[in-house]
Amino acid sequence: MERRNETLIKLAQTGLMAALCFVAFAFLKINIPLPGGDATALHVGNAFCVLAALILGGWYGGLAGAIGMGIADVIDPVYITGAPKTFVLKLCIGLIVGLVAHRIARINESTDKRYVFRWSVIASVAGLGFNVIADPLAGFFYNQYILGQPQQMAEVLAKWSTASTFVNAVVSVVLVGVLYNALRPVLMKMGMIHSAKIKTA
Repeated sequence: MERRNETLIKLAQTGLMAALCFVAFAFLKINIPLPGGDATALHVGNAFCVLAALILGGWYGGLAGAIGMGIADVIDPVYITGAPKTFVLKLCIGLIVGLVAHRIARINESTDKRYVFRWSVIASVAGLGFNVIADPLAGFFYNQYILGQPQQMAEVLAKWSTASTFVNAVVSVVLVGVLYNALRPVLMKMGMIHSAKIKTA
């Protein structure tokens, strides 16, 4: 029964973080129009995807990012065709951040603020670094082979995507580093972060 309640709480938290990811991308972005009616954007949606993974773990955090930003794509006529790609990539960001932060560094078992800060930033860089490479690459193949765009146009879109994704990643790493470490004590008191063991290394 306790395990079931914990799962329900996690799902509710995932829904909340998905909503934050949705709002961050749908309303807090700067669109950059591209040839062929396409676009890329400067946004902080990925920051909330990473934040979700740091708080909830890789699977639930990745799911929050995938659902929230996937829905934001679906309701926007400019981005709707990229929704499947968005879902997969955001899930992967969450899984990578969760792997580094919780499986390797086990930040929830530490009370050392420097340790937690360092590894939360490393995890953010790992997840968003993956996205800087994977997003343009996946976008190129997706646009050319799934959507049938000419190779030259797909290459142009990939170059613009690389630039915007890199800027988004840098801003998101800084934002996550500040937000997560500022909110962590409050989230622990609220029970959103559980510290099973105490480690100070």
